[in-house]
Amino acid sequence: MLLADLVATAAPIGLLFGRVANFINGELYGRVTDVAWGVVFPNGGEAPRHPSQLYEAALEGLLLFAILNILVRFSAVRERRGVSTGVFLIGYGLARSFVELFRQPDVQIGFLTGGSTMGQWLSAPMIVIGVGLIVYAIFKKPSVESQKEIVT
Repeated sequence: MLLADLVATAAPIGLLFGRVANFINGELYGRVTDVAWGVVFPNGGEAPRHPSQLYEAALEGLLLFAILNILVRFSAVRERRGVSTGVFLIGYGLARSFVELFRQPDVQIGFLTGGSTMGQWLSAPMIVIGVGLIVYAIFKKPSVESQKEIVT
């Protein structure tokens, strides 16, 4: 679980760069909009669209990275293996679900039940698993190894 926590703490940086690359490549763009910051994408038609890739970069990348790096400064979080991973899964799932409100659904899938998207459906299990990991970590006794690390 230590490895998962370490990876979860650093993963938002990869998500940030990946979403910026999506924006540069003009892929995974948002829905048509009239907001002032709307972008006309080469393959997205003539209407301006939400730069949903940048929304994701900000939420899944910058914000989630900041939250996780603040949390790991607390020994209570570091000694409970799985908390960082759980927070990552919850944060990523919530950010993705929110941004899906602005993102154009994949053409081959479209909208699903109640106007939801595949991204929202796939985010729901991540959120549930994240909550489960945090609950498990809170009620599980810290391992001997983590107690030794905290003391030294």
